[in-house]
Amino acid sequence: MLAEFDLIRRYFMSSQEASTASNGVTLGCGDDATLLIPPAGQQLAVSVDTSVVDVHFPREAPAFAVGHRALAVALSDLAAMGAASRWCLMALTLDQRQFADDEATHAWLDDYALGFHALSQQHATTLVGGDVTSGALSIGVTVMGEVPVGEAFTRGGAQVGDLIAVTGALGGGAGGLALWQQGERDLAHPLLSRYLLPQPRLAAGLALRGLATAALDISDGLLADLAHLREASQVGAVIALDALPLADQLESTLGRETALRAALSGGDDYELLVTLSANDVATAQQRLAPLGLTLTVIGHCCEALGVSASDQSDLSGYAGWQHFSGEAP
Repeated sequence: MLAEFDLIRRYFMSSQEASTASNGVTLGCGDDATLLIPPAGQQLAVSVDTSVVDVHFPREAPAFAVGHRALAVALSDLAAMGAASRWCLMALTLDQRQFADDEATHAWLDDYALGFHALSQQHATTLVGGDVTSGALSIGVTVMGEVPVGEAFTRGGAQVGDLIAVTGALGGGAGGLALWQQGERDLAHPLLSRYLLPQPRLAAGLALRGLATAALDISDGLLADLAHLREASQVGAVIALDALPLADQLESTLGRETALRAALSGGDDYELLVTLSANDVATAQQRLAPLGLTLTVIGHCCEALGVSASDQSDLSGYAGWQHFSGEAP
């Protein structure tokens, strides 16, 4: 097995060297810290996500998907702020006990690095440092992006009367996890792809600048994340269940009730949940159309705190994922 710094050089430095000089990096991987130059007039948006084996992804998941997913879920937080991604740090804790020998370890790392770097290049995100250690498999990714001063989305800007909308479709992450647990392994399946290869909506976040009044990404489930927005903005919400855009093949695979539960509380969708004025919905939809994305209005903000369904359905049985709840993921 390669030593720590040889491993870093082999898998996480060479593919980043070409993009370093052109992306505001004056000192990249290989030193005690990286040196970055944010552009003038931009605020720095920074977020960190940790992905833990058998909590956020299955132990048997393809290494390519593990690398892609670890970066994607972190980039999704930048999308929720309306930020453009620039840089990332990656801390990999690698459990060598899961591999039969060094050859298997290197094969896994080859695929992991391929998945991570492919997504980083897609979103012009330079890996500027990190760490590699031994222990239970987990990946911590810190992402850094830029947004013009005063233009970042927050969770606290929603107003009474604003409409509530989501990009794309919901329930695919939870539907894909259900299929994985049933033995499905074909990443071409639209639901499994939504779970293991989520797509951060960075371009959508940029397109919605100046229109969204509040935003966040849907990671813990629609209702759970809507609760974060409601609490920060001090508004209530009414949602229309029949308006929820369900992921392709979700209802036909899981049935209507389970599909609805996946959309409301399943999580792992990484779509954007936004509020905006009714006058801006058409413009927002026009901006997203060239990206191949829909924006679906699913409700509105109201004065009465809490959340309710427009058809009076009981929502009390739907809850999103919470760490430390004592429940199995």
